[in-house]
Amino acid sequence: MNKNQFHPEVILEQLKEILREEADAIYDILDHVNDAYIRAVEMIHGCKGKVVVTGMGKSGLIARKIAATMSSTGTLAVFLHPAEGMHGDLGVVAPEDIIIAIGKSGESDELTGILPALKKIGTKIIAITGNPQSTLALNADIVLYGGVEREACPLNLAPTSSTTVALAIGDALAITLMKLKNFQPEDFAVYHPGGRLGKRLLLKVADIMIPSGNCPVLDPTTATMEAVIIGLSGYGLGIVLFSKDGVKLDGIITDGDVRRILQKYQSEIFKLNVKEIMTKSPITIQKDLMAVDALSLMEKRDRPLNVVPVLDGEKLAGVLRLHELLRVS
Repeated sequence: MNKNQFHPEVILEQLKEILREEADAIYDILDHVNDAYIRAVEMIHGCKGKVVVTGMGKSGLIARKIAATMSSTGTLAVFLHPAEGMHGDLGVVAPEDIIIAIGKSGESDELTGILPALKKIGTKIIAITGNPQSTLALNADIVLYGGVEREACPLNLAPTSSTTVALAIGDALAITLMKLKNFQPEDFAVYHPGGRLGKRLLLKVADIMIPSGNCPVLDPTTATMEAVIIGLSGYGLGIVLFSKDGVKLDGIITDGDVRRILQKYQSEIFKLNVKEIMTKSPITIQKDLMAVDALSLMEKRDRPLNVVPVLDGEKLAGVLRLHELLRVS
C-alpha cells in the first residue's frame, strides 16, 4: 500500500470525497421526487393501521431506523425482518396496515419471498428501490425510486450511497407526515419521556418541588433569628418560609439575606425582629407551572433565583430549587 495513503491530508480528503459522493446521491434523487411520493405520503397519512417497514441486510438496518423515526414523530410504525416474516412474524401485519419495503435491487430472496403473503393479507405496499423493474417494484402499489449511479465504496459493492438515499427518503416521509399531523414539541416529549426535551416539557413544578412538609416553616410572630439560622442549616434548602397558620405564605428569608444582614449587623443579628427583616412579598410560582417555564422565570433575571416558594393557588405548597431544575432540564 502506498505510504502516502496514510498521510493525514490524504485521509482527510478521502473522507470529504466520500461525504460529497453521498451528499450528491441525495441531491440527485430530487429529480425523482414526483407524484409517487405525494401518493405515498397521502396513503400513509390516511392509514387506519400501522406502517410496517421491512428490508434485508443493510436495508433492514435502514428500515429499523425509519420505523423508529416514524414512531417518535407521530406515525405508528414497526420493523419486520423479512426472513422472520417467512417463519411466522407476518402475523404482525393486518389488512389495514401499509408496508414500506426497502431493497436496492428489489430481488433479495427474503424480501420477495414475503410478497405473495402480503398480497394475500391485502396490505398496501410502498417500495423504495433502485430497480423499478424488480420483483419488489412490480408487486408494489407505489414505487419510490431510490437508485444511485454508484456506491461510495471504491469497489461499488458495499451499500453506502444507496442506504444513505433510502434513509433520507424515509426521513423525508416521516417529517412530512409529522408536519401534516401538526406534531408539536409536547407530542414529541410524550414519546421521549427519558430525554432532556421530554423532561422539560412534561415535568411540572409539582413533580420536582420539595413539599412544605420537608421545608423549614416558622411562625413569624414567634420565630427568632437563631431559629432561622437553625432552619437554614438543618434543611439545607437555602430558604426559611414564614406562615402564621401554616397555609398562607407570610414571607421568606434566604441564606443570601442572612449573609447580607450578618455583614451589616454582625453580632447584633440575634437581636433582630424576624418580621421586620423577612421578605413579605417574595416572588412565587404555582405548582402546576411547567418546569421549563419555571427555569426561565428563575434564570432570566439580573440576579438568578436559586430557590423560590411554590404555591397551590394561595396555599403554601413547598419550594423549588434551581439545582433541581437544571438537573432535569
